Amino acid sequence: MPPQFSKFSGLVQTNLFGVLTTAIEIRKVRDTPILGMAAIVRLNRTILSGGTLAQERLVALEREITECRKCPRLVRYREEIARIKRRAYRDWTYWGRPVPAFGDPEAGLVIIGLAPAAHGANRTGRMFTGDRSGDFLYAQLHRAGFANQAQSKRPDDGLVLTGALISAAVRCAPPDNKPLPEEIRNCLPYLERELELLHPRAVLALGGIALNTYLDLLKKQGLIPSRAPYRFAHGASFLLPPGLPRLFAAYHPSQQNTQTGRLTPAMFARVLRNIQKFLKA
Repeated sequence: MPPQFSKFSGLVQTNLFGVLTTAIEIRKVRDTPILGMAAIVRLNRTILSGGTLAQERLVALEREITECRKCPRLVRYREEIARIKRRAYRDWTYWGRPVPAFGDPEAGLVIIGLAPAAHGANRTGRMFTGDRSGDFLYAQLHRAGFANQAQSKRPDDGLVLTGALISAAVRCAPPDNKPLPEEIRNCLPYLERELELLHPRAVLALGGIALNTYLDLLKKQGLIPSRAPYRFAHGASFLLPPGLPRLFAAYHPSQQNTQTGRLTPAMFARVLRNIQKFLKA
């Protein structure tokens, strides 16, 4: 039976950051999407270290993200997809809202994707969950030690990330997987605030749009004069100005890339190994 959730309540197996929570008390806050960023009053047993102010602010930010309606085109599309559904998922109650970040709140690595898939994260409410791109990505993260399992089919499957957090350039599923420049700009402040709270040591951009989105953020902040020196290439690594994370780039694990052989597991594994070497140095 697929998980059922709504605007007011839902199935809770993990908190915002994918950390398994047992014996938890939940406060059902009005309009708070419980799945993926639930308002957690107290954890009787927790795997989080601390419950710091930054983590609390991150939870508040993700709640704000899930309530966003800045882009009329994306709102119409995500809600239409959630209403019509794909035949294979007709028994699901689609998430149909912006998708919050997922992973470790103390991550040294932030992975930036493009946007939720219409019948993937737009259905499940969790980044890269329920589609072929997620199958590829989480298998590689598991192999590299960032994930506790290789599968990511549904939001109650027990997946936990360690040392990594997954975000996106755009938080709503766009038509034809092509967000408009204005929609990317509308989402940019969310990514900016996440990075300010996380302070990662490394950023992995999945695809050219994700890379340029991050570079545009740095340019907007006055931290780089131009994105021209940082041209996208799979496996590229960029040394940014002092105080900024090391920037890595990889092809997005879309079906178009993985099924044509443009991106293979071995190619992606090499990128993750380079990131691990940097984080351990």
